[in-house]
Amino acid sequence: MEKPSSNIDKEELKKRLTPQQWNVTQNADTDKPFSHEYDKKFDKGEYQCIVCFVKLFNSDQKFDSACGWPAFFDGLKENIIEKEDTSFGRIRTEVLCKNCHAHLGHVFNDGPKPTGIRYCINGSSVHFVPAEKK
Repeated sequence: MEKPSSNIDKEELKKRLTPQQWNVTQNADTDKPFSHEYDKKFDKGEYQCIVCFVKLFNSDQKFDSACGWPAFFDGLKENIIEKEDTSFGRIRTEVLCKNCHAHLGHVFNDGPKPTGIRYCINGSSVHFVPAEKK
């Protein structure tokens, strides 16, 4: 896997992020289902990586999957890496920020049209920027 292009100071990052954001993005932890406000947020705007602020998803790609995590049927492929994850005895596809390699969540093939994809993203791994503030 290629190295991240950003030079993020881990000590500074640990001070800036909440413990949950750190655990999710740096240790591939997972938010508890239905625990993050972004699960039910459908305002216009964009979702950026909480670590490096690279744009990952547009709000018009978001849908209510009823799974308990923010879900998107597509993302900005140029800013996302997908890699095989065999943790917990299962084979899944992990989603990472291409710029800083922060863990974002997983992607599944059970999403809606037009892609059939469901990016299941931890709310703690992203930052929402409303359309009027961009």
